[in-house]
Amino acid sequence: MQNSIYNPISLEVGNILKDVQTGKIGLPDLQRPFVWGNEKVRDLLDSMLRGYPIGYVMLWDSPSDNAGKKTAIGSNQKVYTVPKSLVIDGQQRLTALLSSLYGVSVRDKNFRERTVKVAYDPIARSFKNADASTEKDSRYMPDVSEAFAANHDNKLSAYRRAFIKRLNEANAKKGEPELDDDGEDAVESGLNALLGLERYLLPTLEISESADEETVSDIFVRVNSQGQALKQDDFIMTLLSVYEPAMRERIEEFCAMSHAPAKGTSYNPLMTVSPTHIIRATVGVGFKRGRLRYAYQILRGRDLKTKETTPETRAENFATFGRALDLVLDLNNWHAFINTLAEAGYVCSDQVGSGNALMFCYAFYLIGRYEFDMEPLAVRGLVRRWYFAAAITGLYVGSFESEFEQQLNDVSRLDTADEFQAYFDRRLAAIMTDDYFSITLPSSLDANEATGPTWWGFVAAQVVLGAKALFSTAPLSQLLLMGSSGSKKALDKHHLFPDNYLKSRGYLSQRSNRGNFTLVDYQNNIYISDDAPSEYVRKYRDSLGEDEYRRNCEEHALPIGFEDLDYEEFLGRRRRLMGELVKRAYEQL
Repeated sequence: MQNSIYNPISLEVGNILKDVQTGKIGLPDLQRPFVWGNEKVRDLLDSMLRGYPIGYVMLWDSPSDNAGKKTAIGSNQKVYTVPKSLVIDGQQRLTALLSSLYGVSVRDKNFRERTVKVAYDPIARSFKNADASTEKDSRYMPDVSEAFAANHDNKLSAYRRAFIKRLNEANAKKGEPELDDDGEDAVESGLNALLGLERYLLPTLEISESADEETVSDIFVRVNSQGQALKQDDFIMTLLSVYEPAMRERIEEFCAMSHAPAKGTSYNPLMTVSPTHIIRATVGVGFKRGRLRYAYQILRGRDLKTKETTPETRAENFATFGRALDLVLDLNNWHAFINTLAEAGYVCSDQVGSGNALMFCYAFYLIGRYEFDMEPLAVRGLVRRWYFAAAITGLYVGSFESEFEQQLNDVSRLDTADEFQAYFDRRLAAIMTDDYFSITLPSSLDANEATGPTWWGFVAAQVVLGAKALFSTAPLSQLLLMGSSGSKKALDKHHLFPDNYLKSRGYLSQRSNRGNFTLVDYQNNIYISDDAPSEYVRKYRDSLGEDEYRRNCEEHALPIGFEDLDYEEFLGRRRRLMGELVKRAYEQL
């Protein structure tokens, strides 16, 4: 087809896998990690043996200036030159075939290495998951990769004779006859059928290197039966797999460790980090770009000013990316930043509504610390306030890339630490106004359910001010981090005016208003149950004493005597007090 950006061809599976192993075709972890179960791999081989279609493979030609570059296939240690083509679709199928037929190890979803083993009965021509039963069952070749290895090493005859001998010995123990000529022919025929999988023709789409990532993604979605969209970070991780696999490995290791509690790792209580988060922060620090699509263009060698793509620019961009990545993945930087967010009152994952907001602030933390040489205490104080403001106002919600891009563009024009500080001070003054605390914030609390950035910002403010759980001596910060035995959390969101009480008073439509919530030790919440406020508060007020009762009210933005107020009046007064409490916390930061 004239001027077509793709070329449809059919390739033998054996040739594709050979090209992957030698490096002509790159098989990066585009749909990382390998998530197929052995049953799915078994079914794939069975479909191929029967001559059924198994889908197609999509290849994307890479730039032609790659000679001499070395990299590796996943956890396979055999090096190869930078590939002519990259696998865009079909990665899981090719990985399954590479592991099951040739014994190449893969990484599972927990980043543990394993090989996919499938057993084969050559007489019945059936596959089965390799396990202890197939090891003992002489009818099965326990691992088909051994048959392919024997064939490649010109030892197939010996392999076949050993299999027949084992089967005959097992038959003799069971009192059954040895294989006759027809039986041995059936073994040979079945074995040849297995090895014939290498000649299976796989439909392949070769996409020209002139196609950009948006075009490739669009093609992928249009022809993919599952309608799965390729993400920007898929392309970026592909480029890292090809040009700088060590960077990819570092990113994936950091992300994997971020959700597994262990000393000396990236684990934190706020979020599980993804490669996208790392890439956003790295490109922000290194290139002052906030849109993820720029990351792909940068790593493919594009000069964003001249719009030209060259190998020299790619090398320079990777060097810049690597320096920024070193800062992003530095555990001292990471944990210092996480501790800074804790100082801003954000101590648990429930409070973090946007991972992007967190990583954007991390980028500014690193820029202030290393590009503008701000003192550690100064940059932490600035980022503390910036994250608090960005999180509670939902600054990075909606057109968050545009917002981040504009801020980075502004920062790129600054020269000194004082200018950097002044820029954010101006932005904060424009966001955190008196009207915000007295009007905007209370209005945003007039909504159902205790969730969202405003609610969790109020909780963060309580943490900053050292508040304790309602009618408790335990700090909120401690209870937010700590859970009791089982899956029950240490804190509950308590309806100050309980649901059933409101229903009985005709307030059904407003029973879940954010102004009606606070955090209580879950045992106290059970004790309070559905009692009217005037009943349960009086019990605690008498028990705690007047001073402690007033402290509770102040720390939870409750009007003194709230238990005797009309519900509507209570909500109005409480939301105003919540705004005032948040303002006190912000000023303390």
